[in-house]
Amino acid sequence: MKTRLLIAVAVMAFATCAMGAPPTTLKLQRGGTTVPVTTPLGGAPLTSLELDPAMAGGDTDDLGSGLDVGFKARVNRSIAQGHAGSNRMGHAWRAKSHPELLGGLDGLDFHDQRYANGGNQFSVEPPDQGLCAGNGFVMESVNDVLAIYDHRGKELVGPVDLNTFYGYPAAINRSTGAYGPEITDPSCYYDASTQRWFQLALTLDRIGTTSSLAGTNHLDIAVSQTSDPTGAWTIYHLPVQNNGTQGTPDHGCALGFCLGDYPHIGADAHAIFLTTNEFSLFGSGFYGAQIYVISKRALVSGAASPNVVLFNGGDPSIPAPAFTVWPAISSGGQYAGGHGGTEYLLSSDAVFNASGTSNTIWLWSVSNTRAIDFMPTSVTLNVAPLTVQTYAVPSSLAQQKPGDTPLLECFALAGCAPNFLGYPNNVYAGPRDLAVNDSRMQQVSYANGKLWGTLDTDVLLSDGSHGSGINYFVINPDSGFLFANDTLALPDANLTYGAAAVTQSGRGVIAFTVVGPNDYPSAGYASLDARIGAGDVHVAAAGAGPWDGFTGIPYFGSAPRWGDYGAASVDGNKIWIASEYIAQTCTLTEYLTSPLFQCGGTRGALGNWATRISLLGF
Repeated sequence: MKTRLLIAVAVMAFATCAMGAPPTTLKLQRGGTTVPVTTPLGGAPLTSLELDPAMAGGDTDDLGSGLDVGFKARVNRSIAQGHAGSNRMGHAWRAKSHPELLGGLDGLDFHDQRYANGGNQFSVEPPDQGLCAGNGFVMESVNDVLAIYDHRGKELVGPVDLNTFYGYPAAINRSTGAYGPEITDPSCYYDASTQRWFQLALTLDRIGTTSSLAGTNHLDIAVSQTSDPTGAWTIYHLPVQNNGTQGTPDHGCALGFCLGDYPHIGADAHAIFLTTNEFSLFGSGFYGAQIYVISKRALVSGAASPNVVLFNGGDPSIPAPAFTVWPAISSGGQYAGGHGGTEYLLSSDAVFNASGTSNTIWLWSVSNTRAIDFMPTSVTLNVAPLTVQTYAVPSSLAQQKPGDTPLLECFALAGCAPNFLGYPNNVYAGPRDLAVNDSRMQQVSYANGKLWGTLDTDVLLSDGSHGSGINYFVINPDSGFLFANDTLALPDANLTYGAAAVTQSGRGVIAFTVVGPNDYPSAGYASLDARIGAGDVHVAAAGAGPWDGFTGIPYFGSAPRWGDYGAASVDGNKIWIASEYIAQTCTLTEYLTSPLFQCGGTRGALGNWATRISLLGF
């Protein structure tokens, strides 16, 4: 257990703004069906095509700052304008909720990702972790594999590469050189009211079987046909290039194609909600978050063409800066029933300010959702600013505890990188710092009549340096009143990529990564409730070594990457949490022992990220 630092709660202001423009009506395209089946692990330890040449270092982002983007597709782009802020030291409080760690397991890792489907995969980091649980099952999806476990943590299916799950050819066929679609940003949701599972990912089409991107891209939504996720699923496709083709509206993205980046899923009683950050795929520019509302009844019934409406966050009539507008998932089938059915969403805006700071978050609501089945254009969107404690885009990367980093060491050792990796020697300083999140909103939950959310914020560490902590919000969505708003932080380590889940009785948990000069990247958590806020920081699984991945090595042309998001999921009165961490360590000698680069099946040549799944009870 580690001590945390707190910041005083700020005063809140609330004013609702209704949107004038009606939503755009769309139709979802039903595809085929799928059944998740374990694909074999295998393949060569390293090839000349480790990274997808159509992407910037796989699922990576080398923008640094600013709204401009380069000519290649870069998934999960940043639009941060500045960095500032500090954390005032406060008092350590203990929340009324005391979650007990009931168990845990190592989830999917880089080795699973790279060697799934016979090795016909690219090397990808970060994992972009999704998790959902219910009906005695737990499902985890990452870039670009998924697995299904029973409630004891026994793996039932997996790893299944996402290309196979969605019915596509392999990401790269290493026998023929043919490329399949590029899949990224997975997430999942178990809907307790319908007892159905929903799996979401963004898919970018190719030009034939070449590596070149066609420009068309779509959200792929898989819906289980029963309450058992190991059975059959129905697949739907939602085009999101928004250039007037395939039934999409034309949002005027530079060079002809928009990108539906960073998709996430939420739900109320009547609809499934998907949100994206819309960028130009081939050019420059951010065009506002998009909010898609889809008939839940139609999805669950397997309808051929479910109703969909789209609210364009880039529309000039919307008074809020729409970026990462995260929809709420419900706890145990508990939904907001007012105004004909309501879904709540949250977003932040510090990334738009030159200072990188803000004391405003935005509360969005989609109302009259029951009309999605019979009069979809009468679904309405509203947004309101909430004044909160000042938060800031984290100003620096996170130090990590030194240890064995064989990938980095091979680059520095004469003859190692050219002879074994096929890359030129270069000395890169280590240990390298690990990336923390910007201040975009993270997972949002609706439970006990309240809205719960988190984001990363800049904090001041005890040595005077800047680090990352987690700002959290517990909101009355009807009035805008803040029950709790504070910052969870440690004096000597960073907390990043928080994800909160809350039971129907109001007992919650925030999951995150803990990393610092004395900590390898570890899976952490803290309790959360509306009366007192967050409890003390606990480590569910300590990291075994430092992060040693390819992003951030200048040769690969991308900034260091970690996380993108974690996940947490309520299962009755228990909560499953998932965070990225490092589960292994090995020396350079072990790294170069046959089979090469795998360190006994614990990593791959270009990465060693892992995920930890933990079960907490109260």
